[in-house]
Amino acid sequence: MPTEPSSGADHSTSPHPPDELALRLGRALVCAAVAPSLAGVLLFDLEPQLLDPVARVFSRILTGGGDPAEPPVMLGAASRDEDLWAQSVLRQEPSGISFRLEPGPLIRADGRPGPPPLVVVPDLTRLSVAGMRAAVQLLGADVAVVEHAGLRHTARPRARWLAACRSVDAGRPSGHLLDRFALRLPAAELRLADVERLVATLPPAWLDTVARAADGTGVPTATVTDDAITRVRDLLGPDAGVRRELSLARLARALATLGGARTATAAHCDEAARLMGLAVTEAPQTAGQPADPANSPPSAPRRGPVPRGTTAERGRHDQGDRRRLEAGQPLLETEPAEGIGSAPGGTPQALDTPYPEDEADALRDFAPLRSPWQQTAGPASLRGVVIGTRRARDLSDLALVRTAREAAVHQRIRRTERFTVSPVDLHSHVRAGAPEHLLVLLLDHTCRADWDWQDDLTPFLQWAYTRRAAVQVIEVGSAETSDELRAESFAARSVLDPRILAALKRPVGRASPLAHGIEQAAQALRRAFRQHGSGLAEAWLVVVTDGRGNVPLRVSRTGRLPGPVGAEGVEDAQRAAAGVRAVDRTRLRVAVVDAGREPYGNLPFTLADALGGLVVDRPAAGYGEPGGGGGAGEW
Repeated sequence: MPTEPSSGADHSTSPHPPDELALRLGRALVCAAVAPSLAGVLLFDLEPQLLDPVARVFSRILTGGGDPAEPPVMLGAASRDEDLWAQSVLRQEPSGISFRLEPGPLIRADGRPGPPPLVVVPDLTRLSVAGMRAAVQLLGADVAVVEHAGLRHTARPRARWLAACRSVDAGRPSGHLLDRFALRLPAAELRLADVERLVATLPPAWLDTVARAADGTGVPTATVTDDAITRVRDLLGPDAGVRRELSLARLARALATLGGARTATAAHCDEAARLMGLAVTEAPQTAGQPADPANSPPSAPRRGPVPRGTTAERGRHDQGDRRRLEAGQPLLETEPAEGIGSAPGGTPQALDTPYPEDEADALRDFAPLRSPWQQTAGPASLRGVVIGTRRARDLSDLALVRTAREAAVHQRIRRTERFTVSPVDLHSHVRAGAPEHLLVLLLDHTCRADWDWQDDLTPFLQWAYTRRAAVQVIEVGSAETSDELRAESFAARSVLDPRILAALKRPVGRASPLAHGIEQAAQALRRAFRQHGSGLAEAWLVVVTDGRGNVPLRVSRTGRLPGPVGAEGVEDAQRAAAGVRAVDRTRLRVAVVDAGREPYGNLPFTLADALGGLVVDRPAAGYGEPGGGGGAGEW
């Protein structure tokens, strides 16, 4: 039921009314509830603790101000096709128990009256492949044909999607996925103290319109004028793309419909741009169609002068500012310049734009909507790292703690003398896909000097990229390390992790604990082969060094340097390499990238013999993909 005007008046007199960004968010969610073409809402830099309040606000708006009948559908890294498209139903019939398949939670409400369901994605970058395919197929579509596990369903999608993503990670999701979210809002400074108060601040007429749209009564839709289309292109620039123009025009049409106007004019386009946080230049007011200040969304906060042009042009302005800063020239700004990007050890700064992917430096996966092939034997549910639990369908891979906790909740109702576990209590593990390929990269920064080793490492990085290999990076000899006597390492899900590019550009340090780095590489390989078993089909260990390890292994372990060490560090590195030779050599390949430094140019070859690998000489021109041959006769 719509919210009563009296309740709105009571909340409006409260000492802590919603802030400007919260009001913009409420009006954007109303537009998404009214217009099916605006079904996807994406919030950038939303605080994790605010996701649940925002979802409750959206649920209240979808019901016209009332309480939602069903909880939202949560999608994450563990979402699978079996959970989204179909569900098994057992029914008691006169002839016995019948089994049938019915549409799943994403398409269950299609064609039915009532409020549309809400789908919540806490982190768009961690959404599973099944969830991404569902979003691309359903968002913005009038009709979608679903075929899964014997179920064929022609869906008319009604669900609304609410997703969150960090602006610094906006370059990671697929462009097809990002384009499906028509409504974008920067939410880094959102403060949402009271859900009821925010819903009560919405005009009652807007909630009435949402309720009529949910019941199928029909809401008269405003038409878009030619002036509005021209204004949309002026606001977004010539390189915005058709989908962004459509999104802004549809948002302007939704605002005009909520305001009772028959046509969407240029003024409504300006309101839509301010609602999404876009910079709006002054434009002459359309005659005969003034904007309604009562129902107009508040303007986006302006933080000093905003450069005109497209988002890409603004990114070029920012790069010019950084160059002027590095050269010691002052910025031509009326306010103090703010840092862009992330400082060492700090948190990346959020971008105040609805399209941060235009300025993101992260790389995207080449096939984000395709699941990687699984070549290993055995059921997929028994491989990979545990990332959650679900109701068990059989007795394999049971989650004992979750099962016991679920059974404990119902003990009082069952009234049994002993602790009883019912079949409905059984839960099994949900596991992430186990990697079938692994790249262990050992970087000795002391050998780099003026050598750009990215060209020599390109064949190995390309191999890891095309095979979606997991990556373990081990660094020694960096000037940015917290302890120069020890090696440092980190694990990445793929080579697209931005930490890998940062590791390739670290400054050169003084000490080279090469022996400790090789020991960590051997431990990482043994751990990978032990955890994944036969699931790990192939692994590469790539060591980039000149072989001059000047930190003995005992110094790395104890942290004490008693005195001169001589060649002890080099000898320890060769002894630590024996741990790599003990790893399964049918699936492990080793390569030593020679830095080509003199004197002692034979040290990389001696280390390669100890590791049981090959030597890659500089330059890297002509080298093919690892395992594919080619290259100075050393492969």
